[in-house]
Amino acid sequence: MKSVSLPIFSEVKAAADKPKGWPVLRLGFRPFYLGGTVVAGLAIPFWVAMFIGGLDASPVVPALLWHAHEMLFGFAVAIIIGFLLTAGKNWTGLDTPRGASLGGLALLWLSARVTGLTGPSWLNAVLDVSLLPMVAFVFSRLLLRAKNYRNLPLAAILSLLAAANITFHLSVLGLVNLPAMTPLHAALGLIIMIESVVAGRVIPAFTMAATPGLRLQALPWLEQSTLAMTAVGLLLWLFVPAGALSAGALMVAAGLQITRLWGWRPLVSRRKPILWILHAAYAWIAVGLFLLALAQLDMVAVSVGVHALAVGATGGLIIGMVTRTARGHTGRPLSVSMPEALAYGLVMLAAVLRVFVPLFAPGAYTATLIFAAAAWGLAFAIYMWVYTPWLLRTRLDGKDG
Repeated sequence: MKSVSLPIFSEVKAAADKPKGWPVLRLGFRPFYLGGTVVAGLAIPFWVAMFIGGLDASPVVPALLWHAHEMLFGFAVAIIIGFLLTAGKNWTGLDTPRGASLGGLALLWLSARVTGLTGPSWLNAVLDVSLLPMVAFVFSRLLLRAKNYRNLPLAAILSLLAAANITFHLSVLGLVNLPAMTPLHAALGLIIMIESVVAGRVIPAFTMAATPGLRLQALPWLEQSTLAMTAVGLLLWLFVPAGALSAGALMVAAGLQITRLWGWRPLVSRRKPILWILHAAYAWIAVGLFLLALAQLDMVAVSVGVHALAVGATGGLIIGMVTRTARGHTGRPLSVSMPEALAYGLVMLAAVLRVFVPLFAPGAYTATLIFAAAAWGLAFAIYMWVYTPWLLRTRLDGKDG
């Protein structure tokens, strides 16, 4: 009886593991990494061309708001969705959307990007605010079914991001009396919280995996106080008039963030590009919080702190994670080629140009903006060139996913 049942069982299991459907719709990272990085590579040069007057375009919202919104909800949120719908399967052992359902989510995201340029504004608002509640519901349900309560705060942040996006569109449409930039800043703060939570899990683990014999021990008091003070500092920045209170909280948060990073031994990563990009990008969170603190004291413009968090931290962490996780989930080695390492350097260069040159050489602002946009656009063009074929094809090892 054994000799009959075991082959049948193995044949059934092999059939179940066999890849099904279009490769690009087998797991969440594939369409959302692809779409998000396309937006990243195109939207910044597009915005700069509008800013310097070389492109006559009329998005459905004022150009500055369009730029900020698309980098948050067109780019960063797309990558977050792709990451969580992929990681969620590993965390719970349950299936996440794939095939037609995943394609529907990706199409909804794409339609919001298109109507953001073509209009009408009401249709863009409806399409744009529909995606995150759906993803938050799917992700929450997945975690609850698996009793994976540890990751429920990430689902809550997705819901808060949805609320920020709804508030943004209500403000643009004149239905709430609130500056439209406020919910965008709130969305950036929520994204920084997601990055702080996820980085605290993956960066130490990746560092130990790449460094034989290294053991990193998390300090619970440091982990909890870092996340708490970062949240407090960002909330005070958003909702309390600028002053010493918010500046002090942000400075404490910056100090805790850099202490946390130092405990992950960032110097051991210097010869491993796939690792150093994560350490370098995470350092920008501390830089951004410190610059926001200075802005609360009217010592620098708020925009320099915002761009440290948006370009240096978010852009850097994303380019690091979308290379590493895409390699892992397409069955490729966890080491990058020279073009990918160049992309890492270009994102860091874009952050330095965008944040520090306006501080010390404001007269060179326009030229700096152009060079920063070129570095950023080239970085994500490299990603698209290397990774698009991989995201559109089946895994190298033939497995599903």
